[in-house]
Amino acid sequence: MTAALRADVRPSTLVTGCHVFDSVHDGVLRDAAVLVGDDGRILAVGPEPQVRADVARGPAGDTVREIDLGGAHVMAGLVNMHTHFSLSLPGAAGDEIMAMGPYALALYMADGARRTLLSGVTTVRCVAEKDHSELDLRRAVDAGRVPGPRIFTAGRALVCTGGHGHDSPDTLECDGADGFTRGVRLQVKVGADLVKVMISGGIAGEHEQISTPQLTRDEMAAVIGTAHAWGRKVTAHAGPASVIAEAVELGLDCVEHGYQLTDEVAAAMAAAGTALVPTLVVTRCAAFFDSLGVPAWMQQRSLDAGPRHVESYRLALAAGVSVMLGSDMPPFWPFEGTSATVRELEHMAALGAGHGLDAPAALRAATVVPARWLGADGDVGSVTPGRFADLVATDDDPTADVSALRGIRWVMKGGTVVRDDRAGYGHPDHAA
Repeated sequence: MTAALRADVRPSTLVTGCHVFDSVHDGVLRDAAVLVGDDGRILAVGPEPQVRADVARGPAGDTVREIDLGGAHVMAGLVNMHTHFSLSLPGAAGDEIMAMGPYALALYMADGARRTLLSGVTTVRCVAEKDHSELDLRRAVDAGRVPGPRIFTAGRALVCTGGHGHDSPDTLECDGADGFTRGVRLQVKVGADLVKVMISGGIAGEHEQISTPQLTRDEMAAVIGTAHAWGRKVTAHAGPASVIAEAVELGLDCVEHGYQLTDEVAAAMAAAGTALVPTLVVTRCAAFFDSLGVPAWMQQRSLDAGPRHVESYRLALAAGVSVMLGSDMPPFWPFEGTSATVRELEHMAALGAGHGLDAPAALRAATVVPARWLGADGDVGSVTPGRFADLVATDDDPTADVSALRGIRWVMKGGTVVRDDRAGYGHPDHAA
């Protein structure tokens, strides 16, 4: 796990007093240190004496700042693959967000990005935002004007006329193969990293069912073929097995939710390399819905879908489908004693018990696995040399129990410490 220092980069930070889970190996490297260069990337990871020796052999005159974490467990920052910074569900709270003007919405989303980062989520994949607002948010984060995670985005999700989410500016209505081809190209034009398409109904659509098919085969083929031609992956909001099976056959890269999988469809996904972001929390979050004033019909549909949703998830695990963390709820949202992101990961571990998803596998589903799907594993997702120093620290060992992440107390992004509970700054529930 160690790497020699590059002579052309002056190291700036030595993180000591820690035990490291690197997301690559199953075990934890105890009594370790992480050396971070002034470019925010990791230079060396290894036993503390060895890394200190690397520092001593570095270019003369280097000044290294040391951070002693006091025996904390360190791992890569979390990657949340299903986020909406401008989420507006049916109900009073959603109506308030829908009524926001562009400036109010920008401030609202910036606050969400800040709290997301401080909660330990250092990378997100946005899968439908209002009027491409996340692109300006990303530029502000990248420029250092707004604290937030690294943002990958699908732009506006593509839907058929009247399809799932059609009544919000975070989607674009299209019809026919030509219409969906144009929809893909429009997202690529504005800078989308991937494409999202709604191929079935869902929980939040009043005049549909989860099982409602919403695209023709030609329309799905147009989305997937066009996106792939432009070098973009496609993820699909999808519930029923028959619709998912057809999309997988056409080359779909990822399924969101997957409420009603079967053995056969799960096997097809595994064989094709189609990933699953199960968003388990969305069918077990009555308190969240209550807090937003979500109507009874949506709450009932969500809770009724829960048992089948869990069965689908277990079928996917048993088949060997690659699963990735995604909350659908705002990543930072305080929920059942922790954040929505950590609660989702707890569900993934607990509901996957007996199907191979132990704690280290669950942690990889929240770090290196999504990083690979995004094509960003050379930058994020693991605590290894060359990657950005996007790190979180807890007192307890998350490889023994993912609930240790309820105790995140320190967050670093790109070599900069953005949260340190012991020093009294950066908690996501505090004002900026």
